[in-house]
Amino acid sequence: MLRFFVYLMVTLFGASFAHAQAEPVTVPEPAANPAENTLHLDLSTGGRVSILMFPDTAPAHVERIKTLARQGFYNGIVFHRVIDGFMAQTGDPTGTGTGGSPLPDLKAEFNPRPHLRGTVSMARAQGQDSANSQFFICFQPRFQLDNKYTVFGRVIAGMQYVDAIQRGEPPATPDRILQASVASDNVPPPAFVPRAPVAQPQISVDDLNKPLGN
Repeated sequence: MLRFFVYLMVTLFGASFAHAQAEPVTVPEPAANPAENTLHLDLSTGGRVSILMFPDTAPAHVERIKTLARQGFYNGIVFHRVIDGFMAQTGDPTGTGTGGSPLPDLKAEFNPRPHLRGTVSMARAQGQDSANSQFFICFQPRFQLDNKYTVFGRVIAGMQYVDAIQRGEPPATPDRILQASVASDNVPPPAFVPRAPVAQPQISVDDLNKPLGN
């Protein structure tokens, strides 16, 4: 079975630093109708994360995410791979990194948008056109992923709840998406349960240089 992953092509720190010294990347402005193109993720970490999606540069991926959110597909799904200083990955109903939705895989929509802190991008298997339902949220810039994964949104509110997601591959007690919804549908957030902060494991440079396949 294909495993969905974010695969590093070059050293994380070196590539990010080199890109940061280059000329800034010009990206298109997001399309109009922000409520229809804003995704809410209510997380078990205690709050709502709002993601502005980019239908101008990734229309099929944005439509897929909205369709699955409106079907309730993401409700209860865990963050199965969370790497400190890199990203949190979710969207697999099996919680293993091998699953997806019943819908067909998507053709890649690689675009000029960079992988910044808060960027939301689609995970995929080795084939470029293998994204389906899994996605990841970047904790820090990872420019070496640019033009290799389809960026379809960016966190505009609630990034602290992403930062609080428990780390691990998989985490011992994974956090989850309690509810996903499109802002224009006016779905109220659930009653969040406060919790004590979870100590996050430290990660070494050697760990960051490992490929992220299961």
